[in-house]
Amino acid sequence: MRTHAERWIADDPDPATRAELNALLRHADLSKTDLADRFSAALEFGTAGLRGVLGAGPNRMNRAVVARATWGLASTILARVPRAAERVLVVGGDARRMSRELSEDVAAIAAASGLRVMLFGGPVPTPLVGFTVKKLGAAAGVVITASHNPPEYSGYKVYWENAVQILPPVDAHIAEAIQRAPAAREIFRPSLESLRAAGRVVDAPPDLETEYVAAIRSLAVHPDEGDRRISIVYTPLHGVGDRLVHQALARAGFVSVTSVPDQKDPDCAFPTVAFPNPEEPGAMDRALTLASRMGADLVLANDPDADRLAVAVPRPHEGGPWPLSGRAPDEGAVGRYVRLTGNEVGALLGHYLLTERPRTRPRAVVASIVSSPLLGRMAAELDATYDETLTGFKWIAHRALELERAGIEFLFGFEEAIGYCIGDVVHDKDGISAALLVAELTAVLRSRGRTLATELEAIARRWGLFTSAQVSVTRKGASGAAAIRSMMTALRAAPPLRIGDDEVVAVADYETSSRRDCRSGRRSALTLPSSDVLSFELASGGRVVARPSGTEPKAKFYFDVREPVGVGEPVARAAARAHASIDRLPTAFQAMISL
Repeated sequence: MRTHAERWIADDPDPATRAELNALLRHADLSKTDLADRFSAALEFGTAGLRGVLGAGPNRMNRAVVARATWGLASTILARVPRAAERVLVVGGDARRMSRELSEDVAAIAAASGLRVMLFGGPVPTPLVGFTVKKLGAAAGVVITASHNPPEYSGYKVYWENAVQILPPVDAHIAEAIQRAPAAREIFRPSLESLRAAGRVVDAPPDLETEYVAAIRSLAVHPDEGDRRISIVYTPLHGVGDRLVHQALARAGFVSVTSVPDQKDPDCAFPTVAFPNPEEPGAMDRALTLASRMGADLVLANDPDADRLAVAVPRPHEGGPWPLSGRAPDEGAVGRYVRLTGNEVGALLGHYLLTERPRTRPRAVVASIVSSPLLGRMAAELDATYDETLTGFKWIAHRALELERAGIEFLFGFEEAIGYCIGDVVHDKDGISAALLVAELTAVLRSRGRTLATELEAIARRWGLFTSAQVSVTRKGASGAAAIRSMMTALRAAPPLRIGDDEVVAVADYETSSRRDCRSGRRSALTLPSSDVLSFELASGGRVVARPSGTEPKAKFYFDVREPVGVGEPVARAAARAHASIDRLPTAFQAMISL
């Protein structure tokens, strides 16, 4: 390990990470450092690009790793993207530690490799970069971002020429090129000043932000309707969303939007949150407390790069349970609001677009295979195509492009992990356009004497009340990974006929791309790429999905329950039954598997 570290130091162009490794090597007992973890593997370039903890070594995010990744990416773009040298590579980054330095490295190395580069001069939301790649017909785009990961992380996200995140086999081509890259110190990195003077690097013009805001404003269903006086509290969680969210809401006529003061400005240390993901418990507490003090009608939160959106609304009856799931309130001011799940927001936006957007041609909605089946039920009754994709928003965006090429309007796509894509402005999840549409829907409903809560109740009465849960089981080390593989093998060999009290009516195996109807025995083909996922469809309308994590020895299980709401029955009563079922189903399933 010492030899590997010394070789790395010799090739590392960054004095900060060279010093970091030299300090580690001076430790009296190297076994008590994290040197082995830094050098036991290298960050792998895949469809998600790169993501890891900042630090020195091949298994960390740093300037040396980014230099070789950019050399490989530039080589692949020039070899495989038509007219790549005539087009532009769009480069941007969020406000995390090292994002500026890494973005500038990407721009300089790519430009020196023969590409023209458009570089955003300051921290920007990820959706703005995706929008720019699409608008300019760029050869590709790179965003330095760790999205909603902890403060010590950074990442390297790539959009291809279609403005969608890279898919196989492009990721493999880039990874192969990275393996051929020179040592980081040998990769040519001219100064940005010289590249700007030569016209190889240009700065992104400010009017791109104005054009983006206008584009997402065009997604409005009722652009001038509703009570735009609603009070909104917003937090970017120390990220980069505040300015564009305020611009978008103001342009749409929302006059009462207040940001959480001590979370408004970018701060790479994220001092007020333990984990900068609005899904995490406690992450929205300051926003909810401020909303309670102001009596706000809506609470919106983006993750630090503003591609995800979390939503909270006042409880219909202060201090009482949320009528759609029986969820008890939190303590104090925070408990006056309830955070909607990603599936609930997905149902609200999907229903709004399907029922109120003017129809000009066949239309479609898309969700990932681990998101609630509710959107599919609504689409079937509302005369729309419904498709499912593998997890990862790149698959949703890719399917959206296929639908558009077939003459079908892509209305909406979502993942349960609070990611939403509306229309074709950005071929990726976009927390800013989603915030704008949620605000519009809230305002329109208010003018009709309704709320997001009553709209969810109406949806439940028509299509059933869907409740979801997720369980992760970690088994460490090689033996743990083997146990997870054995569990999946056993489930394939002998799939359950029942899970708890519910009959399994169909089994979908995404590894063999086949679905079997358990009652008739008929098989049908699945059109998605092969993936180690099993889905068990239940007679009640619910579902269990099992899949191993692609990055750690962990099995993930997703549970969906559907509970019909009787005529005249209080939704809260059906919700209590659904809540009991979603508590029983994971226990019943885990009791069946040997893990």
